[in-house]
Amino acid sequence: MVLALASPPSLLVAQQQVDVLIRGGSVIDGSGAAARNADVGIRGDKITFVGDATANRVTGTKTIDARGLIVAPGFIDPHTHTESDLSSPAPARHGNVAYLMQGVTTVITNNDGGGNVKIGQTLGAWEKNGIGTNAAVYIGQGSVRGAVMGMSDAKPTPAQIDSMKAIVKRGMDDGAIGMSTGLYYAPGSYSSTEEVIELAKVAAAQGGRYDSHIRDESSYTIGLIGSVNEVIRIGREAKMPVHISHIKALGADVWGQADTVIKLMKKARADGIDITASQYPYTASGTSVGASLLPRWAEAGGNDSLRARINNPEIRARLVKEMEENLRRRGGANTLLMTSTKDASILGKRLDQIARERKTTPIEAAIQIILNGGSSVASFNMNEKDIEKFMVQDFIYTDSDGSDGHPRKYGTFPKLIHEYVEEKHVLTMPKAIERSSSGPAKALGIKERGSLTPGYFADVIVFDPKTIADKSTYEQPTLLAVGMRYVFVNGVLAVDDGKYTGSTSGKVLRRR
Repeated sequence: MVLALASPPSLLVAQQQVDVLIRGGSVIDGSGAAARNADVGIRGDKITFVGDATANRVTGTKTIDARGLIVAPGFIDPHTHTESDLSSPAPARHGNVAYLMQGVTTVITNNDGGGNVKIGQTLGAWEKNGIGTNAAVYIGQGSVRGAVMGMSDAKPTPAQIDSMKAIVKRGMDDGAIGMSTGLYYAPGSYSSTEEVIELAKVAAAQGGRYDSHIRDESSYTIGLIGSVNEVIRIGREAKMPVHISHIKALGADVWGQADTVIKLMKKARADGIDITASQYPYTASGTSVGASLLPRWAEAGGNDSLRARINNPEIRARLVKEMEENLRRRGGANTLLMTSTKDASILGKRLDQIARERKTTPIEAAIQIILNGGSSVASFNMNEKDIEKFMVQDFIYTDSDGSDGHPRKYGTFPKLIHEYVEEKHVLTMPKAIERSSSGPAKALGIKERGSLTPGYFADVIVFDPKTIADKSTYEQPTLLAVGMRYVFVNGVLAVDDGKYTGSTSGKVLRRR
């Protein structure tokens, strides 16, 4: 009689059951490593397996055939303007569909120094009502200053500094991941570097990060180089990681300065300062008519003070002269496209066309627009060479700066892949995914996300590299991107075969 010998326990592979098994895809894990054929298993809200499912006897309750598709970690957008979207009762808005269809599973908001200073209230409402993507917030320095000093351009008193510090601390206690500034915009622009450092130290004491729309991306005040040096100083003196949001060289005066900025950042990093940046892949920035053309002194005191200055003949003459110079920096009236406004007669038109129709100068037309409630604009003022130089740096990541009226809110990440990977070959696919996932996760201190790693949260995307593309344009900025087949947020299917499922499985990410 022949007895069959049992296999040693070490050679047995126990069968593993997962909720979802994504089979046969080209896995790009977010590390920057090359693609590999592998299967990905999800159980609950975590990734539990990456490898050969057959060899490891892994089976799924639900199986997705990913042959011919790329499987990657969900994208993390470090700069958005989604606070109002996530707080909206409308399903498509708090579901954050514009981002899900790009493969974005985590957004950061309250950038540019803005947003509600009542962080606990905001985050609590999101947890109660549900959100489509994960989300984290900054405490905005401009909003903090505004809460204490309004639109005053005065130097704060010691008591006012203490009040601002208290608001920053409360925001950090409630879960903000750091402090953001918009030093180009009023009232944040009225703050000295020393004032900003004092508040930044409060965030730093709790492990927070500093995120900044820098004081000048062009040649308005201290210039692009001076503004980058200011961020470096803040990082050094506040002893905290610093991040430049939507880094760019804005306007012909500073085109070509990308090389100098990159050298400055590399030197600072070599000196031990944790400085990073992010950018969007568009040649047009997004702002407002007022922010792009008005000098900040004209906005001090708020709208009533601005109107009074406009109506004062002597002040108006000075104002017009400075606005003309700011328009020159932007590249002229043809570079400003009206993208979001209550005045339907100017929507989709450029400032030069509006001026011709009204038989007036571009600056007078701009003043009329400002007095009538303003307008968002797409400002075409960047050089493609600078964009690409920033894009290939290991410490510069992708963001959308998504705002209403600009196509970047709906198209940033697919545009990066379609244009800069597939068409221009500026980045490889693994690099594009790294700068959109694990890179920002590390820069932001987000744990257990941004990588296809067992034990990490199951923020997973599956897309077709042949069809992924942005569809949003400056004329039609709300067209959803295409090519994203499946999107999981914390293990829940939010996009199924290219369609939003209605899921609100996003989590609030508090500083930890």
